[in-house]
Amino acid sequence: MKNDFYFAPTNTGPVNYREFTFTETASSNRTGLMFHGTDSNGAILLDNVVVTPTRQISSAAHFVPVTPCRIVDTRNPDGPFGGPAVAGGTSRDFAIPNSACGILSTATGYSMNVAVVPRGTLGYLTLWPSGQSQPLVATLNSIDGRVKSNAAIVPAGANGAVSVFATDTTDVILDIDGYFVAGGSPSALAFYPLTPCRIADTRNPTGPLGGPSLAAQGTRSFPILASSCGVPATAQAYSLNFAAVPSGPLGFLTAWPDGQPQPQVASLNDPTGTVLANAVVVPAGNSGAVGVFTTDNTDLVIDINGYFAPPGPGGLSLYTVTPCRVLDSRLPPGMPPFNTTQDVSVTASPCGVPATAQAFVFNATVVPPEFLGFITMWPQGQTQPLAATLNDYDGTVTNNMAIVPTTTGSISVFPSAPTDLVLDIFGYFAP
Repeated sequence: MKNDFYFAPTNTGPVNYREFTFTETASSNRTGLMFHGTDSNGAILLDNVVVTPTRQISSAAHFVPVTPCRIVDTRNPDGPFGGPAVAGGTSRDFAIPNSACGILSTATGYSMNVAVVPRGTLGYLTLWPSGQSQPLVATLNSIDGRVKSNAAIVPAGANGAVSVFATDTTDVILDIDGYFVAGGSPSALAFYPLTPCRIADTRNPTGPLGGPSLAAQGTRSFPILASSCGVPATAQAYSLNFAAVPSGPLGFLTAWPDGQPQPQVASLNDPTGTVLANAVVVPAGNSGAVGVFTTDNTDLVIDINGYFAPPGPGGLSLYTVTPCRVLDSRLPPGMPPFNTTQDVSVTASPCGVPATAQAFVFNATVVPPEFLGFITMWPQGQTQPLAATLNDYDGTVTNNMAIVPTTTGSISVFPSAPTDLVLDIFGYFAP
């Protein structure tokens, strides 16, 4: 794998430079990447040396919500936003502003739902800004080859494009729900974090934010502002976590601003019918409500971790960072899965996140040995909320984007059963 690093000599005298070849010997650890180095003659120069890559932090950006829109579907005929599928071991670039979704060329990043339709096993899929080196992180895994989706916030690269790499051949679908622009844009929105809070649970008694379950091929409106989570009427988009509890296979769920026509996009795919979560950013519709369509009978649980509204006191900007691994609980090798609350100091990691950060943008991946009901992530130092970040009833490698507020630079993580956890950070929100 190719990585870009520089080495600064610590002595002040002359330096003799030699050609180095670096081979990665560990995926990551708490201080950086581990390498074994040889010169052009094969002599060992460095052995298991930890090297910290340089980090890039973007300028402040605010959010512009859009009605969810399909950018890419490689199942369609060949074209810039259609086929062919992404072949195993290769990448494709997609110039997002050139799509039919009306995304400005000045966009600095995109909020998307990423879905894969693999031809078989898919080790992982990675998205990153085109023109930059591929990072050592994963956006999505589908080890058993099922149709899966995950939300992602991806910085714009060269010509506004994003790159997509797949370890194994797969079709890819990209739906967009908003984009980020330079913080001075008068119409763009700031982010206001909330301690994770449960908005709706259709397993509860019948009510506007309770039962009944969603019926197949049916649509239901959820009045987000009627919840007890403290969301103001000024909110124009929500950062939500959807969890589907279907009674069988579920083709897909779609969320969109209530009162608008249903878009041809998906917010969650669950063909195996397991309990499954996916992060969803949704613009607010009539009276602040969100519409949800389901192809099949399912219960739905909706949690919120923040909202987007006009800039004001407490409003935050997004700063994207070079994707970086904050935590891999499997390291050092031999570490057992954890099953109690763990605190993770994000600002103390080597990922260059400053102490001013008030919310983190993660891709969370669990690697459980078997059944994992859920994990919950919340601001360290606060009481664990009644909310879930991720569900994994069938014990597979599972991902979900998580926007997690913080007041201390740290977060807390609770698993309902033993699991390993990998946290990759893609950005943070700060003043």
